[in-house]
Amino acid sequence: MNYGSLSLHTDKYQINMMYAHWANGSLNDGAVFEAFFRKLPFGNGYAVFAGLERIVHYIRHLTFTEEDIDYLRSQEEKYDEGFLEELRRFAFRGDLYAMREGSVVFAQEPLIRVEARIFEAQLVETALLNMMNYQTLIATKASRIKQVAPEDTLLEFGTRRAQEADAAIWGARAAFIAGFHATSNLRAGMLFGIPTKGTHAHSWIQQHDSEEAAFHNFAEALPDQVSLLVDTYDTLRSGVPNAIKIAKELEQKGKRLQSIRLDSGDLAYLSQVSREMLDQAGLTYVKIMASNDLDENIIMDLKAQQAQIDVWGVGTQLITAADQPSLGGVYKLVARVNNETEEPVIKISGNVEKVSNPGVKDVFRLIHRTTGKAEADYLALRKEKHAAAGDPIHLIDPAHPLMNKEIRDYDAIPLLQPVFLKGECVYKLPAITEIRQHHENEMKAFWPQYLRKTNPEKYRVHLSEAALNLKMELIKNHQR
Repeated sequence: MNYGSLSLHTDKYQINMMYAHWANGSLNDGAVFEAFFRKLPFGNGYAVFAGLERIVHYIRHLTFTEEDIDYLRSQEEKYDEGFLEELRRFAFRGDLYAMREGSVVFAQEPLIRVEARIFEAQLVETALLNMMNYQTLIATKASRIKQVAPEDTLLEFGTRRAQEADAAIWGARAAFIAGFHATSNLRAGMLFGIPTKGTHAHSWIQQHDSEEAAFHNFAEALPDQVSLLVDTYDTLRSGVPNAIKIAKELEQKGKRLQSIRLDSGDLAYLSQVSREMLDQAGLTYVKIMASNDLDENIIMDLKAQQAQIDVWGVGTQLITAADQPSLGGVYKLVARVNNETEEPVIKISGNVEKVSNPGVKDVFRLIHRTTGKAEADYLALRKEKHAAAGDPIHLIDPAHPLMNKEIRDYDAIPLLQPVFLKGECVYKLPAITEIRQHHENEMKAFWPQYLRKTNPEKYRVHLSEAALNLKMELIKNHQR
């Protein structure tokens, strides 16, 4: 079995629709889809786009193997052999535009745009959303944690609780993009160049006759990387005193104990007393690390209690995005293309937030020239040129049409950039450190009120007048 092939990493209804297009002779019709999410996760004021690198690799290697074809042949639909032959020749030959990974993004704006034959655009939906939704969710969660501990060291410790191997490594990558400093996952470290960190388990202590002996043997083995887990038996009566003994032994050898780790109990109290004990022993340089089901809420509470914690090991709550395990991103058709003519289309719903924004759109970030801060994001139909030209713009909030204003003296930064053109990848994938730096720069471009963890101010995403008028026109047309 070929576990590496992702051609069938799709929902069956995609294949069925592709078959229906083939059977009806419409497989070469053009289509434009946009991928976006409708609602920000975690009650946050922003999200962090991630997942593009994996999407690029997926599309580059998108081909149907003989094993894939044989499996489809066995399905109850009894697909025609001509269709299976078409799949055998399949390759993505369309265009794909996307925001840069690490970008600060918002609801209702296209993060990815796919322009291709309907036959190709239909197939990539499921995998694209799977990769975009998960990594964007984890990057956003990691950014929230970074916001409450901006000066501390953040370690991703989630592998054992992640939903399988792929989630562990790509989740570690997403966390690093958003500001985490290292991961415990060695494969993620090897694949992406993320620094790796680890201490030891309680079982290491239990395997020895005494806690002191366990600490001593660990320090002997790894004298330059000693971090000791001090809560196996009794943190303050046993763990910290024994760690202090080992620290003194290391000093005699010209080495230093890096940190102690607290993994249970009252972390605020234990860290405060541990800090006092370490300082009294002259070990002011030893860091205190904490783990144990941490998230941004617990970390913020611990800081409010003046916990003396320098390093946070965050696992389950981050890698599973436990308080919101799905982003809910969608992939919607915005235009049909026939003979190079675009025909905008709309999805209408009884739920207002599910009514789509029709037409092929570009996304601009409007940066005020005086403050250097983002004023709004602006969605304009592709044929419009006024934003790029710097003309005065009348901003209309589609959810609150009465809340509008005119903006001048701005720079319009286009957010969607070409990744694939006619099936060729034209985008050089940046190093993960570049993506991380891009995210850091992006955060500086926003006023703090949009970024705060609790009750953030709503950042505006506006439709151009032409885009809003098109939407209203299509709604009226379909309601006649």
